[in-house]
Amino acid sequence: MTYNFDQLINRRGTGALKCDALQVRYGRPDLTPLWVADMDFATPDFIVDALRKRIEHPIFGYTIMPEEYWPTVKQWIADHHGWQVECDWMTYIPGIVKGIGLAVNCFVKPDEKVIIQPPVYHPFRLTPQGNGREVVFNPLIEQPDGTYAMDFDNLAQVADEKCRMLILSNPHNPAGLTWDAETLRRLAHFCASRGILVISDEIHCDMALYGHKHIPFASVSDEAAQCSITFGAPSKTFNIAGIVSSYAIIPNAELRNRFYPWLSANELNDPTLFAPIATLAAFSKEGEEWRKQMLHYVEGNIDYVIDFCANHLPVVKPLRPQASFLVWLDCRGLGLTQPQLVDLFVNKAKLALNDGQMFGKEGIGFMRLNVASPRSVIEQAMQQLAAAIAQL
Repeated sequence: MTYNFDQLINRRGTGALKCDALQVRYGRPDLTPLWVADMDFATPDFIVDALRKRIEHPIFGYTIMPEEYWPTVKQWIADHHGWQVECDWMTYIPGIVKGIGLAVNCFVKPDEKVIIQPPVYHPFRLTPQGNGREVVFNPLIEQPDGTYAMDFDNLAQVADEKCRMLILSNPHNPAGLTWDAETLRRLAHFCASRGILVISDEIHCDMALYGHKHIPFASVSDEAAQCSITFGAPSKTFNIAGIVSSYAIIPNAELRNRFYPWLSANELNDPTLFAPIATLAAFSKEGEEWRKQMLHYVEGNIDYVIDFCANHLPVVKPLRPQASFLVWLDCRGLGLTQPQLVDLFVNKAKLALNDGQMFGKEGIGFMRLNVASPRSVIEQAMQQLAAAIAQL
Protein backbone atom coordinates (compact mmCIF):
# COMPACT_ATOMS: atom_id res chain seq x y z
CA MET A 1 0.00 0.00 0.00
CA THR A 2 1.18 3.50 -0.87
CA TYR A 3 0.42 6.12 1.76
CA ASN A 4 -0.50 9.72 0.94
CA PHE A 5 1.61 12.22 2.86
CA ASP A 6 0.59 15.09 0.57
CA GLN A 7 -2.90 15.19 2.09
CA LEU A 8 -3.74 18.50 3.75
CA ILE A 9 -5.53 17.98 7.08
CA ASN A 10 -6.99 20.91 9.00
CA ARG A 11 -6.11 20.42 12.68
CA ARG A 12 -7.45 23.74 13.93
CA GLY A 13 -10.23 23.43 16.46
CA THR A 14 -9.24 19.89 17.47
CA GLY A 15 -7.31 20.93 20.57
CA ALA A 16 -4.03 20.39 18.76
CA LEU A 17 -1.27 22.21 20.66
CA LYS A 18 0.51 22.91 17.37
CA CYS A 19 -2.38 24.97 16.00
CA ASP A 20 -4.73 25.96 18.78
CA ALA A 21 -2.03 27.41 21.04
CA LEU A 22 -0.61 29.81 18.44
CA GLN A 23 -2.30 32.88 19.92
CA VAL A 24 -1.01 32.07 23.40
CA ARG A 25 2.49 31.02 22.35
CA TYR A 26 3.19 33.42 19.47
CA GLY A 27 0.71 36.25 19.94
CA ARG A 28 -1.21 35.61 16.75
CA PRO A 29 -3.27 32.72 15.34
CA ASP A 30 -2.57 33.21 11.62
CA LEU A 31 0.79 31.41 11.47
CA THR A 32 1.85 28.27 9.63
CA PRO A 33 2.68 25.95 12.55
CA LEU A 34 6.04 24.24 12.09
CA TRP A 35 7.13 23.98 15.69
CA VAL A 36 6.03 21.35 18.25
CA ALA A 37 7.36 17.91 17.33
CA ASP A 38 4.36 16.03 16.04
CA MET A 39 3.44 15.40 12.41
CA ASP A 40 0.72 16.80 10.20
CA PHE A 41 0.38 13.42 8.48
CA ALA A 42 -2.64 11.28 9.25
CA THR A 43 -1.99 8.70 11.94
CA PRO A 44 -1.75 5.37 10.06
CA ASP A 45 -5.12 3.81 9.31
CA PHE A 46 -4.21 0.47 10.91
CA ILE A 47 -3.66 2.26 14.23
CA VAL A 48 -6.89 4.22 13.87
CA ASP A 49 -8.75 1.01 12.98
CA ALA A 50 -7.39 -0.78 16.05
CA LEU A 51 -8.48 2.09 18.27
CA ARG A 52 -11.88 2.34 16.57
CA LYS A 53 -12.50 -1.37 17.11
CA ARG A 54 -11.94 -0.95 20.85
CA ILE A 55 -14.05 2.22 20.98
CA GLU A 56 -16.98 0.28 19.55
CA HIS A 57 -17.15 -1.62 22.84
CA PRO A 58 -19.32 0.53 25.14
CA ILE A 59 -17.37 0.05 28.39
CA PHE A 60 -14.12 1.87 29.12
CA GLY A 61 -13.10 0.44 32.46
CA TYR A 62 -9.76 -0.38 34.04
CA THR A 63 -7.32 -2.00 31.67
CA ILE A 64 -4.40 -4.44 31.80
CA MET A 65 -1.32 -4.72 29.62
CA PRO A 66 -1.91 -7.36 26.89
CA GLU A 67 0.22 -10.47 27.24
CA GLU A 68 1.87 -9.89 23.86
CA TYR A 69 2.79 -6.26 24.59
CA TRP A 70 6.31 -6.54 26.00
CA PRO A 71 7.39 -9.38 23.67
CA THR A 72 6.29 -7.18 20.74
CA VAL A 73 8.27 -4.17 22.00
CA LYS A 74 11.27 -6.43 22.68
CA GLN A 75 11.16 -7.85 19.14
CA TRP A 76 10.81 -4.40 17.56
CA ILE A 77 13.91 -3.15 19.40
CA ALA A 78 15.90 -6.25 18.43
CA ASP A 79 14.86 -6.06 14.78
CA HIS A 80 15.54 -2.34 14.38
CA HIS A 81 18.49 -1.70 16.68
CA GLY A 82 20.10 -5.05 17.37
CA TRP A 83 19.65 -4.60 21.12
CA GLN A 84 18.49 -7.70 22.97
CA VAL A 85 16.42 -6.53 25.92
CA GLU A 86 14.44 -8.62 28.38
CA CYS A 87 10.76 -8.12 29.08
CA ASP A 88 11.33 -7.68 32.80
CA TRP A 89 13.68 -4.76 32.08
CA MET A 90 10.74 -2.71 30.80
CA THR A 91 7.80 -0.82 32.21
CA TYR A 92 5.20 1.66 31.02
CA ILE A 93 5.77 5.31 31.92
CA PRO A 94 3.29 8.19 31.45
CA GLY A 95 5.45 10.12 28.98
CA ILE A 96 9.18 10.66 28.51
CA VAL A 97 9.41 14.14 30.01
CA LYS A 98 7.30 12.88 32.89
CA GLY A 99 9.67 9.93 33.13
CA ILE A 100 12.61 12.30 33.42
CA GLY A 101 10.85 14.15 36.23
CA LEU A 102 10.07 10.89 38.01
CA ALA A 103 13.67 9.70 37.66
CA VAL A 104 14.99 13.01 38.97
CA ASN A 105 12.81 12.69 42.06
CA CYS A 106 13.76 9.06 42.60
CA PHE A 107 17.53 9.22 42.02
CA VAL A 108 18.67 12.83 42.58
CA LYS A 109 18.58 14.31 46.06
CA PRO A 110 17.53 17.95 46.44
CA ASP A 111 21.13 19.07 46.95
CA GLU A 112 22.46 17.07 43.95
CA LYS A 113 22.84 18.08 40.32
CA VAL A 114 21.82 17.08 36.80
CA ILE A 115 24.07 17.50 33.73
CA ILE A 116 22.70 18.44 30.30
CA GLN A 117 24.44 19.09 26.96
CA PRO A 118 23.07 22.20 25.24
CA PRO A 119 21.85 23.07 22.73
CA VAL A 120 19.32 20.45 23.75
CA TYR A 121 15.62 19.78 24.23
CA HIS A 122 14.50 22.40 26.74
CA PRO A 123 12.62 20.11 29.21
CA PHE A 124 16.02 18.59 30.03
CA ARG A 125 16.70 21.90 31.77
CA LEU A 126 13.21 22.89 32.87
CA THR A 127 12.22 19.57 34.45
CA PRO A 128 15.14 19.23 36.90
CA GLN A 129 15.00 22.94 37.70
CA GLY A 130 11.26 22.76 38.27
CA ASN A 131 11.92 19.96 40.74
CA GLY A 132 14.44 22.05 42.65
CA ARG A 133 17.62 20.44 41.29
CA GLU A 134 20.61 22.40 40.03
CA VAL A 135 21.40 21.94 36.35
CA VAL A 136 25.04 21.79 35.20
CA PHE A 137 25.82 22.68 31.59
CA ASN A 138 28.22 20.67 29.42
CA PRO A 139 27.79 22.40 26.04
CA LEU A 140 28.35 20.49 22.83
CA ILE A 141 31.15 21.64 20.52
CA GLU A 142 29.99 22.97 17.16
CA GLN A 143 32.00 21.44 14.32
CA PRO A 144 32.99 23.21 11.08
CA ASP A 145 30.30 21.26 9.19
CA GLY A 146 27.58 22.44 11.59
CA THR A 147 27.28 19.15 13.49
CA TYR A 148 28.18 18.78 17.16
CA ALA A 149 30.54 16.73 19.29
CA MET A 150 30.60 16.05 23.01
CA ASP A 151 33.10 18.05 25.03
CA PHE A 152 34.64 15.52 27.40
CA ASP A 153 37.28 17.93 28.68
CA ASN A 154 34.57 20.32 29.81
CA LEU A 155 32.53 17.44 31.21
CA ALA A 156 35.44 16.45 33.44
CA GLN A 157 35.65 20.05 34.69
CA VAL A 158 31.96 20.60 35.48
CA ALA A 159 31.03 17.15 36.84
CA ASP A 160 31.69 17.43 40.55
CA GLU A 161 30.79 14.96 43.31
CA LYS A 162 27.26 16.37 43.51
CA CYS A 163 26.43 15.46 39.89
CA ARG A 164 24.18 12.43 40.04
CA MET A 165 22.50 12.33 36.61
CA LEU A 166 23.21 13.17 32.96
CA ILE A 167 20.30 13.46 30.52
CA LEU A 168 21.30 12.36 27.02
CA SER A 169 19.39 13.19 23.85
CA ASN A 170 19.92 10.17 21.57
CA PRO A 171 19.23 10.86 18.73
CA HIS A 172 19.92 14.49 19.47
CA ASN A 173 17.19 17.11 19.50
CA PRO A 174 17.39 19.75 17.99
CA ALA A 175 20.40 18.89 15.80
CA GLY A 176 19.18 15.45 14.68
CA LEU A 177 22.48 13.68 15.40
CA THR A 178 22.88 9.92 15.73
CA TRP A 179 25.72 9.48 18.21
CA ASP A 180 28.46 7.00 17.23
CA ALA A 181 29.28 4.01 19.40
CA GLU A 182 32.69 5.26 20.48
CA THR A 183 31.27 8.55 21.78
CA LEU A 184 28.58 6.67 23.69
CA ARG A 185 31.11 4.21 25.15
CA ARG A 186 33.32 7.10 26.27
CA LEU A 187 30.36 8.82 27.90
CA ALA A 188 29.33 5.58 29.60
CA HIS A 189 32.82 5.03 31.00
CA PHE A 190 32.96 8.58 32.32
CA CYS A 191 29.55 8.37 34.00
CA ALA A 192 29.94 4.84 35.35
CA SER A 193 33.28 5.68 36.95
CA ARG A 194 31.73 8.66 38.75
CA GLY A 195 28.42 7.16 39.81
CA ILE A 196 26.41 9.30 37.37
CA LEU A 197 23.14 7.84 36.10
CA VAL A 198 22.50 8.41 32.37
CA ILE A 199 18.91 8.99 31.28
CA SER A 200 18.88 8.33 27.54
CA ASP A 201 15.90 9.87 25.75
CA GLU A 202 15.60 7.77 22.59
CA ILE A 203 12.17 8.85 21.39
CA HIS A 204 13.47 9.55 17.85
CA CYS A 205 15.28 6.18 17.65
CA ASP A 206 13.09 4.77 14.87
CA MET A 207 13.56 7.83 12.64
CA ALA A 208 17.16 7.51 11.44
CA LEU A 209 17.58 9.03 7.98
CA TYR A 210 19.83 8.79 4.92
CA GLY A 211 21.31 5.43 5.91
CA HIS A 212 22.31 6.52 9.41
CA LYS A 213 21.78 4.11 12.29
CA HIS A 214 20.54 4.75 15.80
CA ILE A 215 22.66 3.09 18.48
CA PRO A 216 20.94 2.56 21.84
CA PHE A 217 23.13 3.97 24.60
CA ALA A 218 22.77 0.93 26.85
CA SER A 219 23.84 -1.41 24.03
CA VAL A 220 27.39 -0.10 23.56
CA SER A 221 29.01 -1.65 26.65
CA ASP A 222 28.25 -3.34 29.93
CA GLU A 223 29.16 -0.08 31.67
CA ALA A 224 26.50 1.70 29.61
CA ALA A 225 23.89 -0.93 30.40
CA GLN A 226 24.60 -0.79 34.11
CA CYS A 227 24.57 3.01 34.52
CA SER A 228 21.53 3.95 32.44
CA ILE A 229 17.80 4.17 32.01
CA THR A 230 16.47 4.32 28.45
CA PHE A 231 13.19 5.98 27.56
CA GLY A 232 11.43 5.20 24.29
CA ALA A 233 8.02 5.39 22.61
CA PRO A 234 6.32 4.91 19.23
CA SER A 235 4.71 8.34 19.57
CA LYS A 236 7.01 10.43 17.34
CA THR A 237 7.40 7.80 14.63
CA PHE A 238 3.69 7.00 14.28
CA ASN A 239 2.20 10.39 15.24
CA ILE A 240 0.40 9.24 18.38
CA ALA A 241 1.91 11.59 20.98
CA GLY A 242 -1.51 12.31 22.47
CA ILE A 243 -2.02 8.63 23.32
CA VAL A 244 1.03 8.53 25.64
CA SER A 245 2.64 5.15 25.05
CA SER A 246 6.13 5.55 26.52
CA TYR A 247 8.30 2.93 28.17
CA ALA A 248 11.46 2.64 30.27
CA ILE A 249 14.21 0.04 29.86
CA ILE A 250 16.59 -0.67 32.76
CA PRO A 251 19.06 -3.58 32.44
CA ASN A 252 20.50 -2.96 35.93
CA ALA A 253 18.43 -4.84 38.51
CA GLU A 254 19.46 -2.54 41.35
CA LEU A 255 18.24 0.52 39.45
CA ARG A 256 15.04 -1.31 38.49
CA ASN A 257 14.39 -2.24 42.08
CA ARG A 258 14.69 1.40 43.12
CA PHE A 259 12.62 2.91 40.31
CA TYR A 260 9.91 0.42 39.35
CA PRO A 261 8.45 -0.22 42.83
CA TRP A 262 8.37 3.55 43.33
CA LEU A 263 6.42 3.94 40.08
CA SER A 264 4.11 1.10 41.07
CA ALA A 265 3.47 2.51 44.54
CA ASN A 266 2.26 5.73 42.92
CA GLU A 267 0.38 3.88 40.13
CA LEU A 268 2.52 5.60 37.51
CA ASN A 269 3.27 2.43 35.53
CA ASP A 270 -0.31 1.62 34.50
CA PRO A 271 -1.04 2.24 30.81
CA THR A 272 -3.95 4.23 29.53
CA LEU A 273 -6.63 2.20 27.76
CA PHE A 274 -5.43 3.09 24.26
CA ALA A 275 -1.63 3.02 24.71
CA PRO A 276 -1.07 -0.74 24.28
CA ILE A 277 -3.59 -0.94 21.45
CA ALA A 278 -1.85 1.79 19.47
CA THR A 279 1.64 0.47 20.20
CA LEU A 280 0.85 -3.09 19.12
CA ALA A 281 -0.66 -1.78 15.89
CA ALA A 282 2.39 0.43 15.29
CA PHE A 283 5.01 -2.24 15.97
CA SER A 284 3.72 -4.47 13.19
CA LYS A 285 4.52 -5.31 9.56
CA GLU A 286 2.09 -2.61 8.48
CA GLY A 287 3.80 -0.21 10.84
CA GLU A 288 7.19 -0.97 9.36
CA GLU A 289 5.97 -0.27 5.81
CA TRP A 290 4.33 3.01 6.86
CA ARG A 291 7.48 4.02 8.76
CA LYS A 292 9.69 3.48 5.71
CA GLN A 293 7.42 5.48 3.43
CA MET A 294 7.08 8.29 5.98
CA LEU A 295 10.86 8.56 6.42
CA HIS A 296 11.36 8.66 2.66
CA TYR A 297 8.86 11.51 2.41
CA VAL A 298 10.51 13.38 5.29
CA GLU A 299 13.87 13.02 3.56
CA GLY A 300 12.30 14.65 0.50
CA ASN A 301 11.10 17.57 2.62
CA ILE A 302 14.55 17.97 4.17
CA ASP A 303 16.17 17.87 0.73
CA TYR A 304 13.74 20.55 -0.44
CA VAL A 305 14.60 22.87 2.47
CA ILE A 306 18.34 22.40 2.00
CA ASP A 307 18.17 22.91 -1.78
CA PHE A 308 15.90 25.95 -1.40
CA CYS A 309 18.27 27.60 1.04
CA ALA A 310 21.30 26.82 -1.12
CA ASN A 311 19.64 28.34 -4.19
CA HIS A 312 17.56 31.16 -2.72
CA LEU A 313 18.59 31.74 0.91
CA PRO A 314 22.31 30.98 1.20
CA VAL A 315 22.45 33.12 4.34
CA VAL A 316 20.33 30.45 6.12
CA LYS A 317 22.18 27.17 6.59
CA PRO A 318 20.08 24.10 7.49
CA LEU A 319 21.82 21.20 9.21
CA ARG A 320 20.80 17.96 7.51
CA PRO A 321 19.45 15.77 10.33
CA GLN A 322 20.66 12.20 10.67
CA ALA A 323 17.41 11.34 12.49
CA SER A 324 13.97 12.90 13.12
CA PHE A 325 11.88 15.39 11.16
CA LEU A 326 13.48 18.43 12.83
CA VAL A 327 15.83 20.74 10.93
CA TRP A 328 18.21 23.02 12.84
CA LEU A 329 18.42 26.30 10.91
CA ASP A 330 21.57 28.38 11.35
CA CYS A 331 20.37 31.94 10.79
CA ARG A 332 23.40 33.72 12.24
CA GLY A 333 24.33 35.00 8.82
CA LEU A 334 21.34 37.35 8.93
CA GLY A 335 23.08 39.38 11.62
CA LEU A 336 19.93 39.75 13.70
CA THR A 337 19.49 39.66 17.45
CA GLN A 338 17.42 36.74 18.70
CA PRO A 339 14.30 38.90 19.28
CA GLN A 340 14.71 40.31 15.76
CA LEU A 341 15.10 36.79 14.36
CA VAL A 342 11.94 35.57 16.09
CA ASP A 343 10.09 38.67 14.89
CA LEU A 344 11.22 37.95 11.32
CA PHE A 345 9.78 34.45 11.39
CA VAL A 346 6.59 35.25 13.30
CA ASN A 347 5.52 38.71 12.17
CA LYS A 348 7.17 38.98 8.76
CA ALA A 349 7.17 35.41 7.40
CA LYS A 350 4.15 34.35 9.50
CA LEU A 351 5.78 31.09 10.48
CA ALA A 352 5.75 29.45 13.91
CA LEU A 353 9.09 27.72 14.53
CA ASN A 354 10.85 26.96 17.79
CA ASP A 355 13.11 29.76 19.00
CA GLY A 356 16.63 28.33 19.06
CA GLN A 357 17.42 30.07 22.33
CA MET A 358 14.98 27.82 24.20
CA PHE A 359 17.51 25.01 23.68
CA GLY A 360 20.17 27.03 25.52
CA LYS A 361 22.28 30.09 24.81
CA GLU A 362 24.14 27.93 22.28
CA GLY A 363 20.95 28.11 20.20
CA ILE A 364 21.07 31.89 19.77
CA GLY A 365 20.95 32.62 16.05
CA PHE A 366 19.13 29.37 15.30
CA MET A 367 15.52 28.30 14.73
CA ARG A 368 14.13 24.74 14.76
CA LEU A 369 11.94 23.78 11.81
CA ASN A 370 9.55 20.81 11.84
CA VAL A 371 9.25 19.46 8.29
CA ALA A 372 6.73 16.69 9.03
CA SER A 373 4.04 18.36 6.93
CA PRO A 374 2.82 17.95 3.35
CA ARG A 375 5.38 19.13 0.80
CA SER A 376 3.14 21.96 -0.32
CA VAL A 377 3.16 23.40 3.20
CA ILE A 378 6.95 23.29 3.39
CA GLU A 379 7.28 24.87 -0.06
CA GLN A 380 4.94 27.71 0.86
CA ALA A 381 6.72 28.23 4.19
CA MET A 382 10.12 28.56 2.54
CA GLN A 383 8.72 31.03 0.00
CA GLN A 384 7.25 33.11 2.82
CA LEU A 385 10.60 33.08 4.61
CA ALA A 386 12.45 34.14 1.47
CA ALA A 387 10.01 37.00 0.88
CA ALA A 388 10.40 38.18 4.48
CA ILE A 389 14.21 38.09 4.32
CA ALA A 390 14.14 39.99 1.03
CA GLN A 391 12.47 42.89 2.87
CA LEU A 392 15.28 43.23 5.44
